[in-house]
Amino acid sequence: MRRLVSVLTLSLFPLLYGCSSTPAPKPVAKPFKSAFINQTPQIKPAYSQGVSKGDFANRNNVDSFVQRMVEKHGFDSVELHRLLAQADRYDWIIRLMDAQAPTTAKPIGPTGAWNRYRAKFITPDNVQNGVNFWREYESELNRAEQEYGVPPEIIVGIIGVETRWGRVMGKTRILDALATLAFDYPRRAEFFTGELEAFLVMTRDEGMDPTEPKGSYAGAMGYGQFMPSSFQRYAVDFDGNGHTNLWDPVDAIGSVANYFKAHGWEQGQPVAVRGQGQLPGYEHGFQTRYPITTLHRAGLNPISNLGNHSEASLLRLDVGTGYQYWYGLPNFYTITRYNHSTHYAMAVWQLGLAVKAARGGY
Repeated sequence: MRRLVSVLTLSLFPLLYGCSSTPAPKPVAKPFKSAFINQTPQIKPAYSQGVSKGDFANRNNVDSFVQRMVEKHGFDSVELHRLLAQADRYDWIIRLMDAQAPTTAKPIGPTGAWNRYRAKFITPDNVQNGVNFWREYESELNRAEQEYGVPPEIIVGIIGVETRWGRVMGKTRILDALATLAFDYPRRAEFFTGELEAFLVMTRDEGMDPTEPKGSYAGAMGYGQFMPSSFQRYAVDFDGNGHTNLWDPVDAIGSVANYFKAHGWEQGQPVAVRGQGQLPGYEHGFQTRYPITTLHRAGLNPISNLGNHSEASLLRLDVGTGYQYWYGLPNFYTITRYNHSTHYAMAVWQLGLAVKAARGGY
């Protein structure tokens, strides 16, 4: 994205994590592998011994949230108040969120914005790291394609853009991030209150200590940077050990594939096709829709097969010396369900293709 989001949705950014009381599968760059899992759930976590003080203690909006959790999910009021009193409020999280607010400013001409964005992800070192990840988890990636219809290069591309295949998963305590945004960020309080709710339900159901998991400043977690609500909807126990843990690369692979299938991935269909020609007077972006015949009459022609599609989005990439125009097909739009950005979706796709080519294309 790497704008927010992860998945904030997956309206902006997707989460993932779970727990595992049994040994995990193959090791590979697992910085947080099961470190926060409560192996003895019969013992109350340390926060239950705390007192009601802290950044979020004795506040009306916190009291209302706790009451909601008690009535809706059966939480214990005293325990939950004590937990939330341990959360820390961070002004820097709010500043970073404000910096993500949409801007209406548009460049007068081409400035090379796409080239700069692409260069963040598609580098020789990063591609080689992707090759290594693919090699380590080839059987799981192939199984995900068989079960969900999503090819390995797309899963590899997502995890590569999101976390550099697990190397950069975030260092912010999720409880702090979500409490700060739920209780002290009015612009998106409703969204983040829902994410805090989902997070607490998830940690309870998975037997996890909610004070331990870390991720992005917006609450996105794991290899695929799912938000808690996305964990609830799309995360899967892909290694079959009885727990869903998206700090585990195998569960992350299956969960990303499941997410794409649920959002309409078309197996065997192209993602995007470069166009020859210029259409300066046409609205562009992944949300546009044009009949292919309309684009053809306007002077744009695809350089390769568009599959069985009669419509496409008109995508425009600023390459500095001018603009590239692309046909965005339904699978491209599906990638934007992970993060609502043309640059993001194109980087995911092209990074995945670069890794595939570097490993010999098979």
